[in-house]
Amino acid sequence: MINEGIPSQIPPEIPLDDSVNHAPVRKDILSKEEKRLALANALRYFPASQHADLAPGFARELKQYGRIYMYRYRPQKPITAGRLEDYPAKCPQAAAIMLMINNNLDAAVAQHPHELITYGGNGAVFQNWAQYHLCMHYLLQMTEEQTLVLYSGHPLGLFPSSKEAPRLVITNGMVIPNYSSRDHWEKLNALGVSQYGQMTAGSFMYIGPQGIVHGTTITIKNAARMRTQGNKDSVLFVSSGLGGMSGAQPKASRIAGVVGVIAEIDPRATAKRYGQGWVDEVYHNLESLTVRILEAKKGREAVSLAYQGNVVDLWEHLAQEGIQVELGSDQTSLHNPFSGGYYPVGYSLEESRKMIAGDPEHFEEAVRLSLRRQVRAINTLASRGMYFFDYGNAFLLEASRAGADIILEKGKFRYPSYVQDIMGPLFFDYGFGPFRWVCTSSLEEDLLET
Repeated sequence: MINEGIPSQIPPEIPLDDSVNHAPVRKDILSKEEKRLALANALRYFPASQHADLAPGFARELKQYGRIYMYRYRPQKPITAGRLEDYPAKCPQAAAIMLMINNNLDAAVAQHPHELITYGGNGAVFQNWAQYHLCMHYLLQMTEEQTLVLYSGHPLGLFPSSKEAPRLVITNGMVIPNYSSRDHWEKLNALGVSQYGQMTAGSFMYIGPQGIVHGTTITIKNAARMRTQGNKDSVLFVSSGLGGMSGAQPKASRIAGVVGVIAEIDPRATAKRYGQGWVDEVYHNLESLTVRILEAKKGREAVSLAYQGNVVDLWEHLAQEGIQVELGSDQTSLHNPFSGGYYPVGYSLEESRKMIAGDPEHFEEAVRLSLRRQVRAINTLASRGMYFFDYGNAFLLEASRAGADIILEKGKFRYPSYVQDIMGPLFFDYGFGPFRWVCTSSLEEDLLET
């Protein structure tokens, strides 16, 4: 795990590895001059003598994927967190940071590991592999009287500090929200000067769904207590997403004692959750799923069922068939609706990904139409008694922007957020709630102690 910085010799180009999930192709958003600037920004990490050899490959990546990831510099050995003693750092804090960086990029953890994306579609650890090598090199040199400063993955350098100071200061996505748009964020990311989205990816503190399992279990359990008193059958909870954070939902459903039905369009994400035992059963057919739901409700089972398909199809089917849904939510990555965070109904995963890059305007309209249909079905089920809540993924916001029937007369959202209705009054208002910590020692006794 020793990292000597960016290799002095240019490594050969390598093909994409089909064994891992890859980020969708990003839309072509840069002008001709901006593409030159993006290329110059990528080449700044390398000596001028190598620019002529590297530029064509980086330009191809930008054209083909919409970003310059520097695939040829990706480590060829599998990246895993390992143990603290595996890192020959000069201080334990630096070793712990290196461990957490590698944890975020482990193929068993990350959503798109070779694009350095941990979760949420755009939650990046770094913007490119050169930044990874540089950062790891600096961390190996760091003492307890130095601080490393990162700006959207770009190392600004090691600076003198003190033992009491932070070892790492990070900032990501430094734009002014009121004077920027989604296209601004996309453009700055494509230029290689800013990364945005997902707090614990770029701050190297991602612990997978294990942390959010706690919060999601508390949320579902208390929603059921608040809204389904006296229910004779099992409570049915319907939502979407089996990714890095949303993947907590099936596990939390079972712990909370409900029937959880979670839709997921990406087969790899479904397979990962099923393989780890967080999803009990997978269904590709809505009729078969309906039979199983009714059986589970009547038998008062606590079980997690995955629907391999689009969540809008699921919502519409449940509404049409008159299935009683007690609890509903959504965990698609709607903070990033037009770049792979949400896939519209009526298109396969591959069709959607091609449309993102080849026809982004059509894709955006398809997303808006899909959101309107999704809300229509949710409203139907809510009128029959379902309690629906937003889980902090911008569902209500993006649905309103899409023109869905989600706003009441006085401008309020039709549905509450989980913080507003559940976690706030039951936990945060009393000064406590779910907490997170990491045992970087990897020792079981430390985990038990905490």
